[in-house]
Amino acid sequence: MFNRDRWKEILEVLTSNVGRTILTAFGVCWGIFILIVLLAAGKGFENGIRKDFGDIATNTMFMWTRSTTKAFEGLPKGRSFEFKVDDVQAIEDNVPNLKFISPRNQLGGFRGGGNVIRGIRVGAYNVYGDYPQIINQDPMTVTSGRFLNHNDIQQKRKVAIIGQGVKSELYEKGEEVLGTYIKIQGVNFMVIGTYKKNSNDGDGEEAQKEIFVPFTSFSQAFNRGEDVGWMAITAHDGSSISQLKEGIINVMRERHKVHPEDNRAIGYFDLYEEFNRVESLFFGLKAIAYLVGIMVLLSGIIGVSNIMLIVVKERTKEIGIRRALGEAPVSIKKQILMESIFLTIISGMIGIIFGALVIYGINSLLDSVGPVDMFVNPSVSVGVVSGALMILMVSGLLAGFIPAQSAIRVRPIEALRTE
Repeated sequence: MFNRDRWKEILEVLTSNVGRTILTAFGVCWGIFILIVLLAAGKGFENGIRKDFGDIATNTMFMWTRSTTKAFEGLPKGRSFEFKVDDVQAIEDNVPNLKFISPRNQLGGFRGGGNVIRGIRVGAYNVYGDYPQIINQDPMTVTSGRFLNHNDIQQKRKVAIIGQGVKSELYEKGEEVLGTYIKIQGVNFMVIGTYKKNSNDGDGEEAQKEIFVPFTSFSQAFNRGEDVGWMAITAHDGSSISQLKEGIINVMRERHKVHPEDNRAIGYFDLYEEFNRVESLFFGLKAIAYLVGIMVLLSGIIGVSNIMLIVVKERTKEIGIRRALGEAPVSIKKQILMESIFLTIISGMIGIIFGALVIYGINSLLDSVGPVDMFVNPSVSVGVVSGALMILMVSGLLAGFIPAQSAIRVRPIEALRTE
């Protein structure tokens, strides 16, 4: 490995026909380049889709009511019903392994008109009646003040946490927010905190234009009584909400006299199931990237092997002379293998460098034009690069093995006769 004469001979062999060496190296270089770029592109799509999910707990389902489609126990089809606050306790008592159950109510939004007023400023925002644990299911960063607590729930305090978007539209820049009042559909709520959410569209403008108030004070102020608009239900990390989903729905069917086969009466969205589908898509994209990249790389390796066979053929007389002078077959075999490995690794390293430059260029372009939906920060890990280098080393050995075997099978007498 550290024999200077051997390395000198390797360089002489590879530089004796520069055009052929470059064309041979291009196959390996292109294969590893394609592999790196495809994996980076797949990672970019993965990052974009994951960011669409945001920081929300993925082991979560959302559940709401719709009209029934089957008559049951004397009740007609087409009947409307609402979840109740007591349903939360019923689910907790009958379905194990649930981490959070958050009953929620909602009003307003961009279709709700000017539902929030402060002084002469008016805005239309989503207003949620929530319990404190919602911050664990829909994470946000409290930038000032505090979030809801259980005292707010028990005492039905008329307090509110507003997003940065609400703050920027209803308040002057630098104006104190905490302790001020906003009027939500004619009812005064004191602002006790502000928050910011991570979102795929930069600052997430719409995600910052939400207001959270205690569930109990929401129900009292807007005459919702014990009604629950919908629920966010999260399972423990060791359990799948998809497996618990049917049990939760059955409890609600029984409590609200819904036909056991009425699949429309209770609507739901299983975020965990959707996330797993996306995970399967990511796995498929990665598998395709590896398959295409390795196939292209394999074609380059075959090219290296063929060229090494030609090199051995051209050096038949030289090998015969070396054998006649007493050089061991293993030494000649080692020489051919080192030439193959060296050519393969150098070619692969050039491909990795070009791939890294392309990835850097794409990221710089994305930084200059701003966030792009569905494609964020394409990159490859150090582990992928290390794996690529290992593939190159193994490939170099395989590419040189057949030519090396061919070289040591040459008999010295026959080699010396070769013109």
